[in-house]
Amino acid sequence: MPKEPFNFPKADILVIDDTPENLNLLSAMLTEQGYKVRSVTKGSTGLRGANAVPPDLILLDVNMPEMNGYEVCQHLKASDRTREIPVIFISALGDVLDKVKAFAVGGVDYITKPFQLEEVLARIENHLTIWKLQQQLQAQNERLQQEIHDRAKAEEKFTKVFRSSPNPIAIATVSDARFIDVNPSFLKMSGYCLEEVIGYTVAELNLGKDTVAIAQTIQLLPESGSLYNLEFEFSTKYAELKTILISLELIDLAGVPCALLIANDITERKRLENEFISLVSHELRTPLTSTMGALDLLGSEQLGTLNQQGQKVLSIATTNTERLIRLVNDILDLERMKSGKIFTRKMKYNAADLLTMATEAMQAMADQLQVKLIINPVEVELWADPDRLLQTLTNLLSNAIKFSEPGDTVYISATLSESKGVESKENEPLLPKYLLITIQDQGRGIPEDKLQIIFERFQQVDASDSRNKGGTGLGLAICRDIIQQHNGKIWVQSTLGEGSTFYVMLPLAAFS
Repeated sequence: MPKEPFNFPKADILVIDDTPENLNLLSAMLTEQGYKVRSVTKGSTGLRGANAVPPDLILLDVNMPEMNGYEVCQHLKASDRTREIPVIFISALGDVLDKVKAFAVGGVDYITKPFQLEEVLARIENHLTIWKLQQQLQAQNERLQQEIHDRAKAEEKFTKVFRSSPNPIAIATVSDARFIDVNPSFLKMSGYCLEEVIGYTVAELNLGKDTVAIAQTIQLLPESGSLYNLEFEFSTKYAELKTILISLELIDLAGVPCALLIANDITERKRLENEFISLVSHELRTPLTSTMGALDLLGSEQLGTLNQQGQKVLSIATTNTERLIRLVNDILDLERMKSGKIFTRKMKYNAADLLTMATEAMQAMADQLQVKLIINPVEVELWADPDRLLQTLTNLLSNAIKFSEPGDTVYISATLSESKGVESKENEPLLPKYLLITIQDQGRGIPEDKLQIIFERFQQVDASDSRNKGGTGLGLAICRDIIQQHNGKIWVQSTLGEGSTFYVMLPLAAFS
């Protein structure tokens, strides 16, 4: 059989009255209305009951032997356990002074006997509602006070960490990248004093050639979320250049979206890294040149004829030596670019000739792998270093060919563009300012999580590529640096299984 639902009482009411008839009447009436009722005839007994199990409300008679209602109420209000319980006096005393005294000792209401049951119920329900609302308000206030306390402690802890952190930390508004606070480590790194930083934007302080990029990254923080270890070139007050890693976190300060910037100065680490790369690369070049010369000598058969097995071993050694030489050369190129030791020799050069030369240079590789090359050039002059741009285009074409299947087609084309990825303003003449070169393949494509890192050093889509395709993982990093030296832009779009398209945007000669 299903159990009867258990009905909780609406409230727990303690009735203190020395008249049994009144007790019985009130008890019956309140029980019928769904209240739990406890009835006692003495004030002292009522006090013990209220302290043992505090009720939600007390109905209290004034005239009682031993201890009258006023005294009972005073005792109730003197105890922390019973102070907040609402007390309604019920008495035959109707004088105004009696009522005033009842309110003075802590009563919330006063009902004169003989009473009407409806009046008693209405006043009980009213005061229970008030009492419950007061309890809710008190609980909310306590929670609010706790939240304020916790927040104050958290802010105190944050402030302590912020001020004492050895890492440079700054807080800037998201809307305009304006500094609102920086810690002593930031001031030490930048060379500025606090008054020279607070209230100024990243752009106004001119903190390096990547200032615009830093500001844009901050403004896009609500969309991009937290960002970690972004490398930037930082310029101090005294024009000293530093390499820093920046991590960004979106925070809220009094309703204002802000960016928490934590920097890590890696200038010395980068210097040692570049010196190490340069030293190792140069030390490797000499023995590699000798090794390659010896292998060429063996291949020419001047020292004797090799059998089939010997020819196979020689071919493997030559292939791997050539790959190692390419790696060393790429490392040296990248190191020179990073340190500013490579200077571009720019001149006016026809873009169509550049694309044609790159295609001709890679035609043999395409024929060997049965990949078709289609070129669609445009006659326009660039202000560029043709050798460096040719290096970039042949690198991109080489990748497109290597990752294509026999029978696939690789397209290289060029079009004119009015802007570098920014919408033109109204009434602005739409004159071509940039050349957009696209290299499109039909290969395997690049996973989305790799698109942002393939232009970094030693990054490849698949670790096996370095073995199977002969790559070094440095080609795209070199391409990016060359294009940046031409005030251009390089990026990629890709769909897995459908292919990739690399874009190179270069300024025309008239706008360089």
